[in-house]
Amino acid sequence: MTDATDQTVLSLAALGWTEALGDQLGPDETGLDRMRVATVHRARMTAMSAQGPVRLLLAPQANTADYAVGDWVLVEPETHRLIRRLDRNTVLQRRTEGGGAPQLIAANVDTLFIVTSCNDDLNPARLERYLALANEAGTTPVIVLTKADQVEDPQPFVDRVTGLQRDLQVVTLNAKAPEAVEVLAPWCGPGQTVALVGSSGVGKSSLLNTLADKAPDEAQATGDIRESDAKGRHTTTSRSLHAIAGGGWVIDTPGIRTLHVSDLSVGLDVLFAEIAELAPDCRFRDCTHAHEPGCAVLAAVAAGTLDQARVDRWRKLWEENRTNTPVTSGPRGNKTTLARGKRY
Repeated sequence: MTDATDQTVLSLAALGWTEALGDQLGPDETGLDRMRVATVHRARMTAMSAQGPVRLLLAPQANTADYAVGDWVLVEPETHRLIRRLDRNTVLQRRTEGGGAPQLIAANVDTLFIVTSCNDDLNPARLERYLALANEAGTTPVIVLTKADQVEDPQPFVDRVTGLQRDLQVVTLNAKAPEAVEVLAPWCGPGQTVALVGSSGVGKSSLLNTLADKAPDEAQATGDIRESDAKGRHTTTSRSLHAIAGGGWVIDTPGIRTLHVSDLSVGLDVLFAEIAELAPDCRFRDCTHAHEPGCAVLAAVAAGTLDQARVDRWRKLWEENRTNTPVTSGPRGNKTTLARGKRY
């Protein structure tokens, strides 16, 4: 669960409360406590209040799947009964293969730390999926290259990821070293919220322990990676909110083995901005940039100003997003959600 240092009373601003959240309160809700969801389990939830951690009392019909770690909720002071959730500023979510509603990852996140390692597990194509997820959520992505202390020169790994997105920020660090706090300090100030995502074994739990200055008996479990393929095993099994020593908050998440692209509207346009900017000059509005005449993207590739590999990766993710994003069909008032490409 989350930690409150020595049960110190926190201000709402220190928890990440903003004026925009306050504007959502109705006249009859000013007496309710404002809390931040810290853990979500199948049948229970905990929240961080100004006085410390609280177990929430849920209504019998409440579905915890509707809530994400980082959500702001209004709570009855005496009973700790959850009244309602406030609208989110940002939300990270993904659709699992064959699943229905998207799975919530975290809410009200300012910066997404996409964690990967300076080893053979670094996969630019996988990082692009996380970037698209961050872009769609409206949160700022930062690539965090861990295990920089285990290589002679981390610069080649930096070079492999810097060009994945325009103005992308990339940092290198040793997740277990105290200096990591200084490297990430620009995004971890008071009231700021970051989330850690990445594959198992990249050092997310180690980084969490460093950022939150965890005592040995409170530290998140960490695991070794396999030497054969540099891949790790799951050590974090649930999402949770933790206080950062510098005043911010960090949401830890389990390692994601497969991240399916779906439900994206602007995420790919931000990721592949150079392609999105050329697309309006194509002759056909629905150009796939594959074979159509008058394609401005293909013209840029031919002129050497655009990398064909970038176009290929854009097309793969664009087609996957189109296939995986459900569409609504049927008469007004009786619409049915169907997966693209499936016939019924």
